[in-house]
Amino acid sequence: MFGDLQKSRNVAYSAAFIGLISLGAWVSIPFFPVPLTLQTLFVLLAGMILKRYAVIPVSLYVVLGALGLPVFHFGVAGFGILLGPTGGYLFGFIGAALVVGLAYEYKTITIRIIGLLSGTCIIYICGIAWLTYSLGEGLIPAVTAGLIPFIPGEVMKMYAAYTIEKRLP
Repeated sequence: MFGDLQKSRNVAYSAAFIGLISLGAWVSIPFFPVPLTLQTLFVLLAGMILKRYAVIPVSLYVVLGALGLPVFHFGVAGFGILLGPTGGYLFGFIGAALVVGLAYEYKTITIRIIGLLSGTCIIYICGIAWLTYSLGEGLIPAVTAGLIPFIPGEVMKMYAAYTIEKRLP
């Protein structure tokens, strides 16, 4: 990494985003079966800043939580969380970071906004699919409990991430 400023920045940003996503998990409003957190804000922001390399901190975040560090919502941890109702959302973070990151490698505003929307959709598609399976419920109850209440918050988080990224140097 000596002499390669971009690699050094990626390492520093990766550490920062692991911390920010973990911190976002603590800012949580309890819903059943999935809480509303600020994690998605930082996942989207990681994709915007780190581009395709955002997969690294987001994947490490999921791995660290699975290994037992209390980084998931309300400080829970362990592999069992990935098998619970929120596991699909956590795995969706990885795909979302990649899609947003790839979209932000382009300068076109339209592609970037489509990337943000697609990344958020990936989180919820993975989350709803796993919620349907893990709770043994049908698709309609999973969408009712795991998507509809979160739409206004997700719109605000996407707007916040977009605004924050535009203000960064």
